[in-house]
Amino acid sequence: MTTSFNSCLKTSKTKTSHFPHWYSPETRIYSSKHSSISLPTDPFLDVASFIFSHQHGGLTALIDSSSGYSISYSKLLPLVQSMASGLHHHLRVSQGDVVLLLLPNSVHFPIIFLSILYLGAIVTTMNPLSNMLEIKKQMADCGVRFAFTQLEKVDKLEKLGVHVIGVPENMDLDSEKNDFLPFHKLIGDHFGKAPRPVIRQQDTAAIMYSSGTTGVSKGVVLTHVNFIAMTELFVRFEASQYEYSSSDNVYLAVLPMFHVYGLSLFVVGLLSLGSTIVVMRRFDGNEVVKVIDTYRVTHFPVAPPILTTLTMRAKGVGENSLKSLKQVSSGAAPLSRKTIDDFLQALPHVDFIQGYGMTESTAVGTRGFNNGKYFKYSSIGLLAPNMQAKVVDWNSGSCMPPGLYGELWLRGPAIMQRYINNAEATKMTITKDGWLRTGDIVCFDEDGYLYLSDRLKEIIKYKGYQIAPADLEAILISHPEILDAAVTSATDEVCGEIPVAFVVRRNGSILTEGAVIDFVANQVAPYKKVRRVVFTNSIPKSAAGKILRKEFRSFLSSRI
Repeated sequence: MTTSFNSCLKTSKTKTSHFPHWYSPETRIYSSKHSSISLPTDPFLDVASFIFSHQHGGLTALIDSSSGYSISYSKLLPLVQSMASGLHHHLRVSQGDVVLLLLPNSVHFPIIFLSILYLGAIVTTMNPLSNMLEIKKQMADCGVRFAFTQLEKVDKLEKLGVHVIGVPENMDLDSEKNDFLPFHKLIGDHFGKAPRPVIRQQDTAAIMYSSGTTGVSKGVVLTHVNFIAMTELFVRFEASQYEYSSSDNVYLAVLPMFHVYGLSLFVVGLLSLGSTIVVMRRFDGNEVVKVIDTYRVTHFPVAPPILTTLTMRAKGVGENSLKSLKQVSSGAAPLSRKTIDDFLQALPHVDFIQGYGMTESTAVGTRGFNNGKYFKYSSIGLLAPNMQAKVVDWNSGSCMPPGLYGELWLRGPAIMQRYINNAEATKMTITKDGWLRTGDIVCFDEDGYLYLSDRLKEIIKYKGYQIAPADLEAILISHPEILDAAVTSATDEVCGEIPVAFVVRRNGSILTEGAVIDFVANQVAPYKKVRRVVFTNSIPKSAAGKILRKEFRSFLSSRI
């Protein structure tokens, strides 16, 4: 982003002879500014037992936003144990079995997830909008034996040779009872307790597939220790930074639970704190304000598209609306400065932070924190406790000090074990001494805050110069007649690659290609200029809000 680049430029001009305590000029390693946190040392500890071992004053665990149906904390563990019992006695699910959750958000999702891990079995998740070819490929890749899905997909999945359970949208046992009899039978506690196997922290808990937006989708093997570290270093640590009680917090769960960002919060971490989670089965921009006000939501984790919608809705509500909101946190994709400024103007009373994590780091990486001294809204925050980082120049391999850009490498207890069935990709991603190459270009400023520029694989190389698409996108979106924009590269015989902008104009705009090119050219170095403009009706993005640049590159390739 342009703002992040400028912030780190200021840092690079500071004296480098006096480095801060969190950076070692000898090893070129960054450490967290936060104190280290002691993690459980018992080697025989599973995620479910760890989550329910924490004492808190929470009353209501999960609420379905549509029906108002709720599950109390006093009933949560018994429901998990009942489901585990049903899975074991009825379906014969056992330790090491892989179970697919092909589900949208629901109050059932955490119960099903934790009950599977309670048995020592393994969860793999998928977007319920996935097509059958994608589903078949992932099921074969990780050896799925059982699946939970929506009623309309049961027959299709059964044809793939697995035992499938249809999941109702809410927990009302009188609603559509016959259709969901197998599900209610599993959770009805008619089987007696399931025997507990010996589960080790190092055992596989989940196989989460990376988005595949910059390559072939790969199965990320996450262990119980990864999820335990995530809960302590991300969710519980962040809660400890604030004075108010976690059991009084009400979170709105719109982020997909099948994605590591939503899963880390709403399916695992927050349940250890006693916070209330209001679940929206599917995001509806017209309903979100009503849900926030009805349930007095205090915390709203979002991805960029949701933040933009919230900002638009906030501008049209009454003065008593959205007053319960204390914090909105954004992750999963970079934000432009304009998007941030628009939000801060619309909801000035709300604390806004950004964070950074990956599927490969179990969502642990950095987290923003505003205090009386720092309000760095464009930053993705400070390095999480117990985590280390390097910033590596992608050409020379040299490690960069604060103020200079390079690829972010991370090391710590939340880093994945490996990619499943892909030793080559694992070797390319994790070094022998445990560093995860993230592929993201970042820099640290003088206060230890990180700024994200772009994906290494998305850098445009124009005549040997390197151009970050996000820098150009931030400029384009600042134009009053541009609603959205994306930048990618096109092959050029003379220059190697050139930047091409895909632009969504506002209704009624007669903006021309030349005007767009000139607008950008006036704000960047000559080599960074946009060389072509393609007007389009929308910018394709993933569920997490990441721009799907490969679709634009495919479009450009087909035009050659």
